[in-house]
Amino acid sequence: MSNPMFICPQCGESNEESAKNCRACRINLYWAAQHYAELAHIKQSQQQPSHPPTASFLLQSSQRADQGPVATWLARTIQRFGLQNAVPPKSPPD
Repeated sequence: MSNPMFICPQCGESNEESAKNCRACRINLYWAAQHYAELAHIKQSQQQPSHPPTASFLLQSSQRADQGPVATWLARTIQRFGLQNAVPPKSPPD
């Protein structure tokens, strides 16, 4: 069975539904799912590019975090306890 995929609203990259950040542009996918359409509308009204390139240092640090020891530990923990389909808690409203 394949993992459900989530399309990044910023760059259109296909990501695993459990991904925290887009693997291409590194935007936080939870935030993007909630707020990206509003941000894109604001950028369009101000004649700014809808998705400027992500700074290289952000790409590098985010990728290191995704591939680091904590990410590996978390993946093993999720697999060990069968949490793949667990629903993450909702964040409190702002």
